Amino acid sequence: MTDDLRLRRGRGALGFSFFVQGVTFALLVTRIPAIQDRYGISDGLLPAFLAAVPVLAGAASVATEHLVKRVSPAVVLRWAQPVVLLALLGVGAGSRMWHVAVALGVFGLAVGALDASMNMLGVSLQRAYGRSIMLGFHAAYSLGGIVGASAAWAGAHWHLDLFVSYLPAVVLLLPLAFVGSRFYVSSQGEEGASGDTPGLGAGGFRMLLPLCLVMACAYIGDSTVSNWSAKYLQDVLGSSEQLATVPYNVYMVTTLVGRAVGDLGVRRFGAVAVVRAGTVVAAGGFGVVAAAPGAWAGMAGFTLLGLGLCVIVPQTFAAAGRLFPGSSDTAVARLNIFNYVGFLVGSPLVGALGDAWSYRGAMLVPMALVLVTLLHARSFGPDGARYRVRHEPPRVVDVGRGSNGL
Repeated sequence: MTDDLRLRRGRGALGFSFFVQGVTFALLVTRIPAIQDRYGISDGLLPAFLAAVPVLAGAASVATEHLVKRVSPAVVLRWAQPVVLLALLGVGAGSRMWHVAVALGVFGLAVGALDASMNMLGVSLQRAYGRSIMLGFHAAYSLGGIVGASAAWAGAHWHLDLFVSYLPAVVLLLPLAFVGSRFYVSSQGEEGASGDTPGLGAGGFRMLLPLCLVMACAYIGDSTVSNWSAKYLQDVLGSSEQLATVPYNVYMVTTLVGRAVGDLGVRRFGAVAVVRAGTVVAAGGFGVVAAAPGAWAGMAGFTLLGLGLCVIVPQTFAAAGRLFPGSSDTAVARLNIFNYVGFLVGSPLVGALGDAWSYRGAMLVPMALVLVTLLHARSFGPDGARYRVRHEPPRVVDVGRGSNGL
């Protein structure tokens, strides 16, 4: 098999893995009310169930950092993805509260390993290509999220049992993902070795910290949209219940569009320019939402949010890989933890501020946090850095130069 064909197959297989995870996660989070009703989970207990998933995922991401020193991230992903799918099916198959607690616990642990290993492979494959392809993988995740949310809507519309609703997705996607995993490309192109050194070295985490902060702030913004857009449109902007379901779908579609074309922007203008532009657009989106006089203006704000936020997370993972080219797996695993930190902080923060102050004012807080990215934009690389043609090394090797003082 030629090197070009191996890389193309690896890229396609990994893109499909991102797509499968987007479908799986959307099927879970969009049916939370049905899960709550099925198992009789009280409103007071539900936040504990929901918080347990990212907490366990963060712990699994830490464990994956050490696991990939012994086996390739490709091996971790190959087995983590089926476990995530089966755990989703377990969520719909139980009848008692401890059943769903176990299923969600397994889901959280497997998702942490899956997210970390998936992005490790994406970073290493981008390095092999020598040009920006990371946004394309996350575009596949966004597309999966749209498909999963649509399937969940159909299940709810037809009043399908959770198990019946989840079963077709698992039966279809699990074997395809497992077969596709044969084509994953590891750092050195072989499953047995990731090629990474044991750690980040002296002062390594301090160099990574700006990107960790950016990741957390981006996910605070993302969780604000996913958890509060419908309530905000209906309760604050006076929309109908039906219209209130639209902003998140619009957000997901614009996220897909932004990521689909984002790699072209990175190749043309560099990662720093794209991240800065995305940050300004996202902050403007929060500003429009906060000041919106009505529902349609609010939806315009959520559209801007999707276009802006969508580029930040993929480029943060890519920047971590460039910052530590010999220890990218370790860097990605640690950075991935702050994905879950942002998810845990975002929704309760906006809810508390909305109740104590106002939901319009609360939208200004994630806006300010997203703008923190501008302070650390140089962590994404020198302003003039570009990726060149396929298989050529990028012009920048260590994007941390000039940013260590941040």
